[in-house]
Amino acid sequence: MSDTQERVVVTEVGMRDGLQSIARTMPTEFKRRWIDAAYAAGVRHMEVASFVPAKLLPQMADVDDVIAHALTYDDLIVTALVPNLKGAQRALEAGVHRIVAPISVSTAHSLANVRKTPAEMIDAFAAMRESIDGAAQTGARRVELIAGLSTVFSCTLQGAVPYADIAAIARAAVQAGADVIALGDTTGEAMPRQVGEIIELVRDVAGERLRSLHFHDTRGLGLANTLVALQRGIREFDASLAGLGGCPHAPGATGNVNTEDLVFMLHSMGYETGIDLAGLLASRAVLAEALPGEPLYGYLARAGLPKQFVAARQGFESSELFTSSESQVLQ
Repeated sequence: MSDTQERVVVTEVGMRDGLQSIARTMPTEFKRRWIDAAYAAGVRHMEVASFVPAKLLPQMADVDDVIAHALTYDDLIVTALVPNLKGAQRALEAGVHRIVAPISVSTAHSLANVRKTPAEMIDAFAAMRESIDGAAQTGARRVELIAGLSTVFSCTLQGAVPYADIAAIARAAVQAGADVIALGDTTGEAMPRQVGEIIELVRDVAGERLRSLHFHDTRGLGLANTLVALQRGIREFDASLAGLGGCPHAPGATGNVNTEDLVFMLHSMGYETGIDLAGLLASRAVLAEALPGEPLYGYLARAGLPKQFVAARQGFESSELFTSSESQVLQ
């Protein structure tokens, strides 16, 4: 197997985006088991929780315990989502490596989601930058600050999102100190041609800081949109095990791109992710046990790996094949 495969980072966001979108609360012990299983499968980037009031999102009430467990793995990059400065400060105290702040391009979604206009959220983001830099000056590890631009491709509350607004918010986020610009298909309405256009639009503003995409699969275009982003040079994607996910303030926006299906597509194209598909499929058992009756999605889990599939990532023997019947045993 060649040692020159190009790396694509897959960030598992199901522990945050997936769990916040379902009514029931997963017990903390099962969240720990999910992190353990994902890590055992080779996942090294996880967005494990969000710092929001427990009364608003009881699914995230155990955020400190979950992050503490994730940080027991020295080489695991742990990310948390924060909606405000207080959340960012709590995340810093918890010891995360990356902080994502959701900045909606749509004013209607921004007010529903964080009770701030996009401009007010940019101001909060600048305050987060100042807080992070201040902590770094005291000797703390520098935390990466990500501007998670949401409702970039459309908004179920507002409707179409003008390209000029996308460029303006991206420019403002860069000026406010974003280390990374991430584009989110919050409502699951992105289309392939549009994805290419918006990536080029934001790249003109943000340059190499545009690094990550977050797609939903509401209309079955999640992987098609991912392919377009790959062709435009994006090498970091969010995904959720079993396709869990959505947004409470984006009616009809179903789950994120399925992690297993995304990794399968990437491996079939020759990209390296460091993730073991067999282990990833096996980790679905944690969700099945913790969330009985909750729909779990995924084409790969349903149909299995095709007989002709040769795992393309480093470390696999080129002759290693997985049949559909063998993969079904892992579910």
